[in-house]
Amino acid sequence: MFGLIVKMRSQPGKRDELIALLLRSTDAMPGCLNYVVARDLADLDAIWISEVWDGEASHKASLSLPEVQATIAEARPLIAGFDSSVRTEPVGGVGIS
Repeated sequence: MFGLIVKMRSQPGKRDELIALLLRSTDAMPGCLNYVVARDLADLDAIWISEVWDGEASHKASLSLPEVQATIAEARPLIAGFDSSVRTEPVGGVGIS
């Protein structure tokens, strides 16, 4: 399994709009076992994204999907930057077999 945890920063006041875009078409990503977008409670412009994939190849392939490419293009102006990104190797838990 392959995991990714990212802290993304939205443009000021654009967090909810960015979250809505990130949650669009998430059911059409083959190999994605878990995809969670969360608001940071201490930072009004920060978003945490946690992903679990059946493998890194599935994650890479998802970035080429037309739906994902369209979302990235639409979201780009709303993104101020990325604070951190951590690659993980999930080993189990609720919702992951």
